[in-house]
Formats: sequence, C-alpha cells, structure tokens
Amino acid sequence: MRLHRLEVTAFGPFARPQTIDFDALSGAGIFLLHGPTGAGKTSVLDAVCYALYGSVPGSRQSPGTSLRSDHAAPDTPTEVTLELTAGGRRLEITRRPEQDRPKKRGTGTTKDKPQSLLRERTADGWTGLSRSHQEIGEEVEQLLGMSREQFCQVVLLPQGEFAQFLRAGAEARGRLLGRLFDTRRFAAVESLLADRRRAAEAKVRAGDEKVLAAAQRLAQAAGDSPDLRAWPLPDRQPGEPGLAEAVRAWAAVARCWSRERLVVAEYALAAAEGRHVAARRAADEERELDRLQHRHAETTRRAALLDGAAPDRARVRDLLDRARRGALVAPALELRGAAAAAHLTAAHAEGVARSELPPPLAGAGVEQLAAVEQRLREDLGAVGAARRAELRSAEIGRERATLDRESRDAEEQRQESAEWLARWEATRTELQERVDAAQQALTLAEQLAGRLEPVRMQLTASLRRDALAADATAADGELLRAREESAGARERWLELKEARLRGIAAELAEALTAGEPCAVCGSAEHPAPARPAAGHVDRAAEDAAHARFEQAEERRAGVERRLAALREAEGEAASAAGEAGTEELRALTADLSGRHAAAHASAAGLHAARERLARAEREHEARGSDRLDAERRAAARASRREALDREQASLEAELVLVRGDSPSVAARARTLEDRIRMVTGAAGALRRAETTAARLKEADGQLADAAFKAGFDSVDAAAEAVLPEYERTGLQHRLDAWQAEEATLAERRAEADTARAAALPPADPRAAEEDEARAAARLRAAGSTVDAARLRRFELDRLARQMERELRALGPLREAYERVARLAGLTAGTSADNERRMRLESYVLAARLEQVAAAATVRLLRMSGGRYTLVHSDARAGGRGRSGLGLHVVDAWTGSERDTATLSGGETFFASLALALGLADVVTDEAGGMRLDTLFIDEGFGSLDEQALDEVLDVLDSLRERDRSVGIVSHVGDLRTRVQAQLEIVKQRGGSVVRHRTAGVTD
Repeated sequence: MRLHRLEVTAFGPFARPQTIDFDALSGAGIFLLHGPTGAGKTSVLDAVCYALYGSVPGSRQSPGTSLRSDHAAPDTPTEVTLELTAGGRRLEITRRPEQDRPKKRGTGTTKDKPQSLLRERTADGWTGLSRSHQEIGEEVEQLLGMSREQFCQVVLLPQGEFAQFLRAGAEARGRLLGRLFDTRRFAAVESLLADRRRAAEAKVRAGDEKVLAAAQRLAQAAGDSPDLRAWPLPDRQPGEPGLAEAVRAWAAVARCWSRERLVVAEYALAAAEGRHVAARRAADEERELDRLQHRHAETTRRAALLDGAAPDRARVRDLLDRARRGALVAPALELRGAAAAAHLTAAHAEGVARSELPPPLAGAGVEQLAAVEQRLREDLGAVGAARRAELRSAEIGRERATLDRESRDAEEQRQESAEWLARWEATRTELQERVDAAQQALTLAEQLAGRLEPVRMQLTASLRRDALAADATAADGELLRAREESAGARERWLELKEARLRGIAAELAEALTAGEPCAVCGSAEHPAPARPAAGHVDRAAEDAAHARFEQAEERRAGVERRLAALREAEGEAASAAGEAGTEELRALTADLSGRHAAAHASAAGLHAARERLARAEREHEARGSDRLDAERRAAARASRREALDREQASLEAELVLVRGDSPSVAARARTLEDRIRMVTGAAGALRRAETTAARLKEADGQLADAAFKAGFDSVDAAAEAVLPEYERTGLQHRLDAWQAEEATLAERRAEADTARAAALPPADPRAAEEDEARAAARLRAAGSTVDAARLRRFELDRLARQMERELRALGPLREAYERVARLAGLTAGTSADNERRMRLESYVLAARLEQVAAAATVRLLRMSGGRYTLVHSDARAGGRGRSGLGLHVVDAWTGSERDTATLSGGETFFASLALALGLADVVTDEAGGMRLDTLFIDEGFGSLDEQALDEVLDVLDSLRERDRSVGIVSHVGDLRTRVQAQLEIVKQRGGSVVRHRTAGVTD
C-alpha cells in the first residue's frame, strides 16, 4: 500500500482546503512531519485513517469529539480525499462525516448524512465503484488485509503504546496481540471445550442420578424384610466411586431372596388348595342330602293335594265332552244368525225407500219402478243441451262487462297521457340542465384529484420529517448522556489504573516466594516486601472498571448509529416534503379535499341524470304510440258489443221453452236427477229384501240337521252346550295339569336315592359351607402371597435390568467426559499436564510474539550497536499468573537476560521502535504479504542522544531498500536538519495550514 495524495477540507484544525503530496515527500525515503503542539500533526494521520475506515483511531475517537473544524465557514463541508495504491489498483476514497449545514431556505441548520465515494483510475479515467459505507469498508479491508486496529498499529506506529507493551504483563500483551492477529477462534475453541466439558459433566451426573433412582426403586420393590441386609447407599452422591459395584451386589442379594420367598409361598399354596378341595367336596355332599330330603317331603305334600281334587276333575271332564259336541253345531248357528241379521236390515231399508216414493208408486213392484226410471233419464238428456246454451248466455254477459271495464280504463289512460305530453317540453329542459351541471362537476373533481395526491404525499413526508426531528432531538440528548457516561467510566478506569500502578509493588510482592529470585531485581532475598496500602486497587477492580467503560462505549456507539439513521431518514423526508410547512400543507390538503369531495358528490349524479333523461325520452315516444293504439282498440270494442247482443237474444228465446216452471236449466236438471236416484234406490231395496228372506229359510234347515247329528234333542240344547274357545282351553289346561302332576309324583316315588335320604338324619349344609369358606379364605391368602412374591421377583428383575442398562449407558458418557475434561483443562491451562499453564489462545499468541521478537531483533541489533536482542520467554509465571507471553531483552555486553520493563528511556525507544517495525512485518505477512510502502512513526525521538539518533535514522533509512517511505512525527529540532523532506503544520488564527519542504525548497 502506498499513499499518493491527501486532501482535507474543514477537518480538525484545517479550515481551508489543504493538499499533502505524499509522492513528493516519499522521494527521499524519510520525511518529517513537525509543527507546534496543537497544530494538527496527528490530525493528518487521523485523516488518513478516516478516509480508509470511516473513523479515526480508537484513542482519539473520544465521546463528544467532532471531526469538523471549528474555524471553517458554516457553508464549507467537511471532506477528506485520499488517493492510494493497494493491490496494484489506483484508488481514490472521499468521505464526508455527518455535519450541520445552513438551510437553503429560512434560518437554522439541518443535518447532512454521511457520504462516501470510492473511485478507481483506469485507462479511461476515474470510474466510480461504490457509494455505500459498508461496501467501501469491506473493499478496503479486503485490499489491505487489515482491520482498522491493525492498520493503526502497523502503519501508524504509536511509540507510546509499544513502550507500554514492553512493560505490560501477559494479560495486557495478550489483549493487544489478540486484536492484531484475531485469535478469537482459539478463544472460541477454549469456550467450546469448556461448554462441552460442562455438558458432559451434566450428562454423567444425570446418569449417576438415574442409577441412584433405579437403585432406590429397587429398594422400594424389595420392601421391608428382615432377611435382607440394610440398604448400602444411604448417603451416596452422584459421581462417587464404587457406586456401581455396591448397587450390583445388593441387587443380586435382593433377587435371590425374592426367588426363595416365591418357592416357600408356592408350597404353602399347594397345601391350601388340597384342604380347600376336601372342604368343598364335603359341602357339596351335605347340600345334595339336604336337597333330597326336601324333595321327599314336597312329594308327600303334593300327593295329598291331588287326592283332594278328584270331584273337580270329573266335572271338568263332562263339560269338555259337551263342549266338543257343541263345537260341531257352532258353524250352523253362526250361519243362521248372519242370515237373520241380513234379512232384518234389508226389510228396514225397503220400508224407508217406499216411504220416500210418491203415493202412485208406493205399492209398485220392481218392473214398474224400472220403467219410471227409464222415462226420467230420457227427460234429463233433453235438459243437457239446454244447459250448454245457458252457460253460453252467462259467458256473453261476463264478456260484455269486460268490454265496459276496458272502455273506462282506456278513457282514463288517454286523459293521463294527454296531460303528460302537455308537460313534456318543460320536463326535458329540466333534465338536460341536470346532466350539464353534473358533467361540469365531474371535470372539476378530476382536476382537483390531480392536485390533491401530491399534496397528501408532501403532508405525509412533512409529518414524518417532524416526527424524525423529534426522535433525533431525543437521540441527541441520549447521545450526550451516553457520552458523559462513557467519559465518566473512562475517567474512573484511568483513575483505578493509575492507583493500581502506584501500588503495583505490593501486587508484585504477593507473587514473591522465599528462596526464588525476584522477577524485577533478580534477588533471591526479600527482606522488606511491599504491603498493600489502604484502598489498594487490584487487577479485578481495574478490569471491572475497564469492562464498564467498554460497555458505555458500546452504548454510545449504538446511540450514534441510531442517531445517524434518524438524521438520514429525516433528510429523505425533508427532501420529499419540500419547503412548505406542515400546517400550510395540512390546510392546503383540507381545502383541496373539501372541494374535491363536494365536486365528486355533485358528479356522482351524472349517470342517474342521464338515465332519467333517457327514460323520459323513451316514455314520450311510447305515450305517442299508445294514443294511436287506444283509438283503434275503442272501435274494435264497439263492434264486438253489437255482435254479443244479437247472440244473447237468440239464446234466451230457446231457454224459456226448456226451463218450464224451474228458475233455471240447472235447477230443472237437479230435480230430474233427484227423482232418478229415488226410484233407483227403492228398486234396489226391494230386490235385497227378497234375496235375504230366501237365505234365512235355508239356514234354519241346516241348523236343525246339525243339532240332531251331534246328539242334541233340540237346537236350544245344542246352543247351550257351545262354549267360547278360551273357556275350553282353560278347562283343558286344568285337566292336563292334574294328569302331569300325577305322572310326576309317580316318578318321584320310584326314586331310590330320595327314599334312602329320607331315612337318614336331617342334613346341616350351613356348617359345611362355613368350613368351605374358611378353607377358601386360606387359599386366597396363600394365592395373594404367591402373587406378591411373583410380582416382587418380576419387578426386581425388571429394575435390575433397567439399572444395568443405565450403568452400561453411563460408561461411554464417563469416558467422553474424562476425554473432554482433559482437553478443556489443557486448553484452559488448568490441567496438571499443562506444565506452563498456558491457555490455547496464549500458546498461539506466544508463537506470534516469538515471530515479532525475531523480526524486531534484526533492527534492534543495528540500532543498539549489536548489544540488545529481544527474545520470547515462555517461562512459567509465579503465583496464579499465566505463562507464554513473556518478553525479555538479552544484553550482549553483560550476557544477562532481563525483563523489558527494566530498560531505560532511550533503550525503551530502541526496543519499542524495533518491536513496532517487527510487528508491522509479521502482521503484513499475516495479512497475505500486502506491501506497506508508507509508514508513520509517532514521537519518542527526544529520549535519544546524537549517536543513537543517527543509528535509528540509519535503520529507518534502510527501509528504502524495500522502496518504503517513513514519516516521522516529532518535535525534535535536530531532525529538521537531518531529514530533508519535511511537512510542516503551521498553526494560524484562522486554522492550520501545511507546507512542503524538499531539499531546501518550500511551497
């Protein structure tokens, strides 16, 4: 990477545009950057860092610090432009920070959001690549291969920080090297292994708890038995040795005991089963004897009852015999009864029919009534033709009434149409005016809508601008509080750090061990070690204060990012809102909305007005046509009325002859139909009466023959013997029951077992059943004992298998835990196998530090005349300190090796400069070998004598062998005569300016 040109405007102390030509300064290899205190030497380096990374070095990015020059005019924007070559590409980076500028209209200021531009010079000139802050930052880091922190350590060599690095402890060195070489992945490995160790330990502990839980359930399943020895694990904890062996041994004893108890219980069950079988057999025999004795007594009782019912049995047999013979006569009786009832009904109907006939026909026979019916039917046929004529006459009357009604309706319609047509011209004019007014309103609404939408968008943007401005104001206050909090935390941290450094002797004294050499003076005797003073600050307090400071810094940075986003959004909203105010836009929007709504409401009736006009025109045309049709229909109705009058007069003359004395033809037809029905009904009743009389006579003869054949003396005797079916069935059932009882008793008297049982003493089944119940209870108790023993044995076997599975599963978990724990201990430096107690990250950083020390020694030997050599030390630290990041200097004159903290001021400068250059080489190689053709060294030359200064300049001058240029930032006056190329920063009242001086030429 080589710097070519730097332009700054309104940046830091530079009010007016200033240009720094690095190509001219780099021609001599070494150039001097000098000027009075506060002129802006460091601001040049800040501008380079800001152009590349968008921020200045962390030590100068303090809260509340603005990059803008206080000397610059309000309308001059702060801007930094850097032209450089990186990765073989010629690039130009331009950046503007967030800054206030005067408003274009009105008074006051507005915020301009940050801007960035990356350009590349090609054969066609400068070509823009990106305007995105993020994309430009990623491109710069990719080309340089370094973060901002690495760049500030490698290119902008801060001598003060490297002097602190030489004197710092292992932890401080580790933090600096960790930022430069990005060893976070190794720290992540340490954290990952620690997390895995904790997870594996939790799994092992959970496995032990499962084994203990299984053992507890095993003890519960074994129960309280004096045959088992006491539970061996009353106070066992997860992870104790011997847990598995003790549980396995006790489980084996419990399972053997459960099997023995099961065998004993099974023997007892077999004995109880034999006793229960014998008791049950005795109870069955006693119950059978009791049953037979009761059966004999019941048979004797039922035989006595059967003998007493003999008279009833004889009477029932006689009744059943008569009923069977009466059943033979029953059909004839039923037939005679039905014939008599039918004849009686027919005779009554004949009397009723003859009473309705006129006197001349009261004694007429069937033939005479048939002749009268024939004559009446002939008269009814003649009346049918006249009835159709009467119906036509009535229809003509209804048709004439319809014609009259149509004439009246037509006249009313004609009058209404005449009135409507008279008003037509006025109506058409009014409807046309409504259509024209609605059309004009529609045109106005469209014009207002085109103006309303842009105004609404402006109002929305203005409201958003006001809201964002309020949020930005609140964020400004929050940023101020965050900056104050960060400044306070930083001041507190520095105070604690200074207090700790004042008491560092006591802290070092705590690590002293009798007989071992002191790390500071090398003496093995410690006669008066320092003691901590009151209020002594230790490392933990300092680290806690530093952590609070970093947290405050993170909060401040978060607030700054949020404020920048708010200002950017506010600028966009202000651009969209324009120059008009919110209230002005709101009033204009309300006015346009009201006028648009009124015009839209008026235009909404355009379609309806056009429809009403069209309907009215169609109605006017229809009414004109209807008036001509009405005149033609009136003439047709008059002709039809005359034809109907002639037809009705002809029909009335015909109907007068047919009706006779009846009011109408229909009445005449009903009279004839009634007479025909009367004559027909009388003839039918007469025929039915003659038929039923013949059937009754025939039934009387059949009944007399049936009674004689059944053995009865008369018909009445046969009728008395007939019984209903249910009575016959009941008598038969009684007789059958007596016969069945007699057969059953005869069968029981023949049973030999019943007779022998009756001769024995009375049975006692209750006592036998009680004996059986007691034997069954003993059997159930023995069965329950066996079931419990079997269940206990099964449960113990199941739990023992489950516990064995838990133990087998625990083995791999314990092996994995031991393996991960060893790795975690090694990487964390807490394991006994890690002799130097070096963490993994420290080990990697130690390798890097060894490379840095080797690269620094090459230059330190030359600057010190071959006297000093920097070496890396991985000696084990005393106390609880970590090893691996020690840095010693070897003095070739004395042959002794001592800590770098013991170097004098000039020696410290030698070592720190060599260390900075060596670190630059190592970091460059780490970043992929990117050439760093421009370096800056800040201060430290004032501590050198004249000879040492010459040696240092010779070393820096040797860097030109790699085509490098080195810029020295210093106040030392001797350097102005020794270094020809100079960049002088001149402090003036209106802002600093830069002056170039090369080989005696000043511009």
